[in-house]
Amino acid sequence: MTGTGIDPAKEVRLSAPSKPAAGKGRRSMKHLVHLFLLPALLFYAMFMIYPIFQALLNSFFSWKGLTRGSFIGLQNFIRLFTESPFKETFVRALGHNVIFFIGTMLAKLVVAFILALLINSKIRGKELFKTLFFIPKLLSVIVVGYLFSLILNPTYGALNTFLGAIGLEELAKPWLGDPNTALYAIILVNSWYGLGFAVLIFLVGLQAISPEVYEAARIDGASGLTMVYKITVPLAMPSIMIMSILTFIGAFETFELIFAMQGSSGGPYYSTDVLGLYFYRLAFGSVSGGESIGLGSALAVVLLILISAATAVSMFFFKRKEVDH
Repeated sequence: MTGTGIDPAKEVRLSAPSKPAAGKGRRSMKHLVHLFLLPALLFYAMFMIYPIFQALLNSFFSWKGLTRGSFIGLQNFIRLFTESPFKETFVRALGHNVIFFIGTMLAKLVVAFILALLINSKIRGKELFKTLFFIPKLLSVIVVGYLFSLILNPTYGALNTFLGAIGLEELAKPWLGDPNTALYAIILVNSWYGLGFAVLIFLVGLQAISPEVYEAARIDGASGLTMVYKITVPLAMPSIMIMSILTFIGAFETFELIFAMQGSSGGPYYSTDVLGLYFYRLAFGSVSGGESIGLGSALAVVLLILISAATAVSMFFFKRKEVDH
């Protein structure tokens, strides 16, 4: 006891900050941190959520130009799938999207994974190779489309000129003017454009695999392709899953590259037409008889459902595959 009649130990306890007050301050700081997400959330809501909601709403109404008419329920969707020429164009464009996905998937996943394996090995200049592969991704899609339109030009294009210079002029073709080759030429251009990004994604997955796993596999007698198939591929499954889903979404959202190289009709003779171009013509063209916004919105909703459902199924499949391994 002191002269004041207060225990010194009790005086220290009274002067110390209380724990509940300190905990309350920390909780307030946590809530304050969430405010930093608000600008991104507002942009996402403005440019993603609101357009999706608006397209869904517009698809249930009739339209005359820019004027919304009466509520017609699912009539726009019914017209899209049952009325000519909408149903034929939809099926044709969807088929081209599927081909685009398969071709891009083979080029990006197989070639990019092999390149990632080579770069991840102990080769000299791996940083240079990563930079060179990623450089095309830094270019604008419109610029890439225009450049390759010049390269593939049948008259003065660099590709046909090169084939003629080395004595293979019989292989020269109007690559973008032939319905049999136009879509595949664009698939190759798109694969070249996105190859570097795929390589980097796979490199991240490969570098996350512990070297001790490979050492244990070598002790057990594994080598070569067996090690790649049994060790590398299963452990790199998360990066394969991410790249597969991104490739699918990109293939079904493709628009800019084909528009830059072949125009809004997906020429020649609609041989490169995809759902993105079809939506552009429906929503902003005159193919729907003055009711463009309703039909275009219906197609946008169908495309959103298709991409969302396929992405969910793919994630479920890859997650099960990952658990099995």
